[in-house]
Amino acid sequence: MNVALWIASGLLAVMFLAAGLMKATKPVDALSKQMRWVTPERIAAVRTLAWLEVLGAVGLILPWATGVAPVLTPVAAVGLALTQVGAIPLHMRLGEAKSVPVNVVLLALAVFVAVGRFAGL
Repeated sequence: MNVALWIASGLLAVMFLAAGLMKATKPVDALSKQMRWVTPERIAAVRTLAWLEVLGAVGLILPWATGVAPVLTPVAAVGLALTQVGAIPLHMRLGEAKSVPVNVVLLALAVFVAVGRFAGL
């Protein structure tokens, strides 16, 4: 079970780190071409979400690996699951249903990590 949790954590961390860094560093014009929900008026929220995704990715790995505040790992997984709970209706509302399966997989992995790591505390 521990190996499966590490694999799921690693996959989630890579996905959220990449997505977060992209949202945090790309100019607004480039982001809005990739994501319809990004507008100049929302850029502060987008950048905040981006850095929360980066922190969540780090939180999935670092606390559990180091043994320093390991409770932060399942807490990070819950936070990342909540981002997917918000992303799914957003994609549906924007007519981007093709993105939803990825969101569902990320949500399932985050819930798996949260439950597994809370059980291991």
